[in-house]
Formats: sequence, C-alpha cells, structure tokens
Amino acid sequence: MGETSRVEREESALAQAGEFGFIARLTDRLAQGPGVLLGPGDDAAVITAGDRRVVASTDMLVEGRHFRRDWSSGLDVGHKAAAANLADIAAMGGRGTALLVGMCVPDDLPLGWAEDLADGLAAEAAKVDASVVGGDTVSGPTLTISVTALGELQGRAPVTRDHARPGDVLAVAGRLGWAAAGTTILSRGFRSPGALVSAHRRPQVPYPAGPVAAVLGATAMIDVSDGLLADLGHISARSQVAVDVDRAALEIPDQMRDAGHALGVDPYQWALAGGEDHALVATFPPGTELGPEWRVIGRVEAGTGVTVDGLGYAGQPGWDHGRS
Repeated sequence: MGETSRVEREESALAQAGEFGFIARLTDRLAQGPGVLLGPGDDAAVITAGDRRVVASTDMLVEGRHFRRDWSSGLDVGHKAAAANLADIAAMGGRGTALLVGMCVPDDLPLGWAEDLADGLAAEAAKVDASVVGGDTVSGPTLTISVTALGELQGRAPVTRDHARPGDVLAVAGRLGWAAAGTTILSRGFRSPGALVSAHRRPQVPYPAGPVAAVLGATAMIDVSDGLLADLGHISARSQVAVDVDRAALEIPDQMRDAGHALGVDPYQWALAGGEDHALVATFPPGTELGPEWRVIGRVEAGTGVTVDGLGYAGQPGWDHGRS
C-alpha cells in the first residue's frame, strides 16, 4: 500500500485545532511583503497605499459550484481563489497588494487541506508581490472561501468598462477556453489532457498585461471570468457600443481541438463562452502598438450588443450566476 496522504491522516480542521488555533496554523504559513505594515494577528491589517488610492474587489468560491475537492487539491483551490480576485485588480490596470480571506469550514475539512489552501493563496499572491494579510473563519455545512483583494494603481487612472469607442480594436491577453475545456473533461470522468485539466484547477492569469494596457491607453478592460461573450457584454452595455469578435483570431490549441472532437464539443464554444481562465480583454484606440502580451481578436463598432463575425451567437454566451 502507498503512503496515506497528509490530508487523509488529519482530523477535522476546526475540531483538531479550534478556531483560533486553526487561524494561527494558517497565518503562520503566510509570509508578509514589504507593503504590509501590520499583518495577521490584530483587529485589522495595515498596508501601504502608494498613491493614496486603493482598488478593491471581492469574490466567493463555493464547494460544489466553483470547485470540487475530488477534482482539486487545497493548493489548487488556493491558487484559484486568489487568481479570481487578483485578476479583477489587473483588469483595472492595477497591481494586487493584499488579500483578506474568509472561510466557512465544514466538519469534514482536514486541517492539512486547509493548510494547503493557505499555501496556494500565498503562492498565487506572491506572483504579484501581494500578501495574505488576514481573514476570518466560521463553521458551516458548505466549504466557502471568500477573498477580498486590495490593489494599487501606481499613479495611473483606473481602466473601467465604459470608455470603449467605435473604431477601437479589441484585444486579449491570456488564454480563452482552457479552463472550460478542463471542466468538461473532469465532468465526463477523465483526467487528461493534463494541460486543460490544470487550467481548470489553476488559471494562468496574465497579471502584468493589466498595467501594460493602462500605460498603452486602453479605453476599457475586463477579466474573462464568466465567458468572453458574456463579459464583453458588460463593456458593450457600459460603453454603449457594439463589439464584434473575429472567430478566426481566437487561438485553439491542438489539445483543445482533440478534446472537443473526443467529447463532441465545438472547441470554439469553450473559447467564446467558457469562463474562469481570467484572461484580460481590452479595447484600444486604433493604431495603438500593442506589445506581445496582447493580440487583436475583434473591433468596436457603433451600435449595441456582442457579435461573432458580425452575427449573433446562438448559444449561451457564458456563465450566468442566476442559473442553477
């Protein structure tokens, strides 16, 4: 027999350590960066705000809806929870500086799994030199992780969703459809291709591309959390413009094409309507010289709504949080 994993050996997290011991076990694992003046252990943390403005975003992950423990390790879920929030900061043209984490902890959660979660949160935050500076826990029936991200604009104006203009080019940084393909693969009972399954577990967010877009003069930007078409719908509505996606400009890797063929799914469906890759999509004035982080996938036009090759999209454009 192989060795029993640490998670399998552990007792229930809160039962073993108690609330304050549980918090201490997690916070002891969290290194604090130079921007943290006061970290975990007091009533609140104190962090620096470089230009006296703070960008803030919050998001929740609920077991069974956003992740499954039989699909993802605690380390995976930590990366995923942090990425979902830090991507929002990048989508404003900012850089994440700190995370606050709240957890609803069920009786069956092993302490080892929770410690792995803390390690994943810290490792993802470290990608942008951010720190996990505090949080709270409560016991409850469903494992729920709530993360609030704080960030800074480094002296720049925030890039919002409401300044796209007809004639702008539409560009994306990062991957589209990978996480959705991985979710479909796992839901069918498979574990490969590994690259697609890993994308579901740990999205690869192009964090530096957000501030780069701000410097380049992006007129609107959003992260792709619910699906490319669904999220472009927010830019369309806020900017009162039409957005058209060039289907041929979307990158569909061979493994995604092969997986789509094997599972009977059009891989473009994953790229157009799949979320949780947390790619960044932005609009830029015509003639902007985009760097290697960004590739053009469409255009902004007069009108309303989001189209693909000039036509309406027949399928569901992305994840709808109001649906079961």
